[in-house]
Amino acid sequence: MTQPADEHALDRRGVSELRPTAAHDSGPVPADDPRHQELPVDRNQAILQAAKQVGAILKRNEHPFALAGSVAVYAHGGHQNLQHDVDFCIRPDDAAAVAETLRAAGLTVYTPPEDWLLKASCLGQQVDLIFELAHEPVTTELLARAEELSVDSVLMPVLAPTDLLRGLLAAFSEHHCDFGAVLPIARALREKIDWEALRRDCGDAPMPAAFFFVLERLEIIPPAGPPATTPEEEQR
Repeated sequence: MTQPADEHALDRRGVSELRPTAAHDSGPVPADDPRHQELPVDRNQAILQAAKQVGAILKRNEHPFALAGSVAVYAHGGHQNLQHDVDFCIRPDDAAAVAETLRAAGLTVYTPPEDWLLKASCLGQQVDLIFELAHEPVTTELLARAEELSVDSVLMPVLAPTDLLRGLLAAFSEHHCDFGAVLPIARALREKIDWEALRRDCGDAPMPAAFFFVLERLEIIPPAGPPATTPEEEQR
């Protein structure tokens, strides 16, 4: 992802008064001159604005939800290197009501071929409303573990760091195993993640196990300790 331009670096009034440095300068460049070009859209800020808008609508209508994806990582203190959309977790039974609420607010909502999410469009950005994470339904318990955080000044529930990473690890397979995308997230949130719980839940699968090995070699997490023993085993 290329670094977006700062739309505040030059306001439009300043642009219209820029002068060329050549000796034949004949005055200000007119506003309709083709040398004027629109600044690139700040994609990070556009995605944040969409997340705030949808989050505010869901809060106002009291739908249980949690922010997920790269915006959730950012809310937990990760880098503002947002990806191509906004992700929210909702319960499967709430999907129809959420879609109706968003449509009533003027958003376009549609059902993609995938049967585990809805998609919406907000401020020109794609919004995914996910009701399954790695083939597991989003539950009330998962949403209850979400943390209330400020997302660019708007408070909303954000998926817990351990649950964020668990969903990413559970999605690893022989056909999709992008360690490079998940590694920065693990590094940024390592002090907030329950690594013991992740090893217990995901560590037996080959791809997550390989990812834990990479994290250990990079000294992002300590090596796994010996397996815990039961009182009966200690007495032997």
